[in-house]
Amino acid sequence: MALIKENAVVEDIWVHVNGGEDLRDQDSVIVSLDRWQDEQEDLAKRNSPLGIRLRADQPPSEIAGDLSRISVIALEFPAFTDGRAYSYARLLRERLGYSGEIRAVGNVLRDQLALMQRCGFDAFEVADTETTSKWLGAFQEIDIVYQPTDDRFEAVISQRQRLHT
Repeated sequence: MALIKENAVVEDIWVHVNGGEDLRDQDSVIVSLDRWQDEQEDLAKRNSPLGIRLRADQPPSEIAGDLSRISVIALEFPAFTDGRAYSYARLLRERLGYSGEIRAVGNVLRDQLALMQRCGFDAFEVADTETTSKWLGAFQEIDIVYQPTDDRFEAVISQRQRLHT
């Protein structure tokens, strides 16, 4: 598994841990929402960064009150046809004001990286480690956008309005 962050392949310091795994020897961990809800008090006492993994059927409202304690939110893509994580990323950034890392995990495809980034994702777990360097070009392939977001692109409608005023 490779991690793309800030348009580069970087070392991943985070470890995904399963339900009953011991966390004493782990530093930066990503746990499931279920584990967070079951062990919240103990996990909050840890002296190391914590991440939460949300399945596609677990909306960010489940952790809205805990965002200040969470360093990474991993949003799962169970299939390329399931777009709920796009909406969750925008909710986290734009409505809930989350400024930590939002990571795309699961069925992450190269063709969707630029759109994921526009929706608020800033890290991407990629299974295809042999061609990861080719994935980086995906961020520069789109330079005309139609939907406004909080990213660096000006939407076409804004450009048209500016030109006609």
